[in-house]
Formats: sequence, structure tokens, C-alpha cells
Amino acid sequence: MNTNSAFALLNIRRQLLLTFQLAHPKNHYARKEAAGVSMVGGMLKKKKMGKTGPTMEKKILPVETDPNKLVKFVCGSNIFKEGQDIELKPDSEYPEWLWTLRTGPPPKLEELDPNSLEYWRRVRRLGIQRNNRLAQLKKF
Repeated sequence: MNTNSAFALLNIRRQLLLTFQLAHPKNHYARKEAAGVSMVGGMLKKKKMGKTGPTMEKKILPVETDPNKLVKFVCGSNIFKEGQDIELKPDSEYPEWLWTLRTGPPPKLEELDPNSLEYWRRVRRLGIQRNNRLAQLKKF
């Protein structure tokens, strides 16, 4: 067998493979009947067609407006269909450390102890952020 006939066989095989791949797609994710339906929050919803394509309907969540319930319960804590939200207890029932938690911004680097792990993690993070900002200034 000479080289010309080998190249001809390879060329024919390549053309057959290409036509087979074009005629038989592998994925069926773009079927027409499934294009207008989506699964959101366990419920099937129809998509509306907008100017730029399909748009989703907004799901309206109920908001609690009863002031007595807002004061006595942690609204939204019950994720099940049955049952009720967690009831708030008096402040004396909660541990003391709960009232001393820092709720504001994190402490500055100067306020941290250099012998702590938190200090060195912050130094590393700030160094990475500095290197990333410097890398953005480079042209290439």
C-alpha cells in the first residue's frame, strides 16, 4: 500500500466520522419541549418571553407584619411546612458570652496579637490582596 492510498483512506474515514457526528448529536439538553419550563423551589414555572429572551416570574415571599409576633418569635426560623417559629427567651436564659460578641467591623491588624494565628492569617491575606492589586497594574 503506498502513501497516497493510505492518506485517501484516512480522508474517507475522517469524512464518514464527521457526517456521523453531525447526524447523531450526543446531547439532548436543547429539546424544544423543555425550553419554556424551569424548576424553581420545587415548583414548575413557565418562563415568560421578554425582549432579550425568557424571564423568570418573581416568587413573592410573605413578610410578617404582626408586631407581637416579631417581638416574641424568630420569624423565618421554621423551614418545615408544619410547626412554628422558635420562641425568644428572656435575656437571662442566654449565656453571658453572647452579649460580648463583636458585631462591628473586624479588629485592625495593629490590635491583634502577633503571636496569634489570626494575626498571621490576616497578614497573609493582606499580602495576597496587595500582590493582586499590583498585578492589575501590569500591562501584560
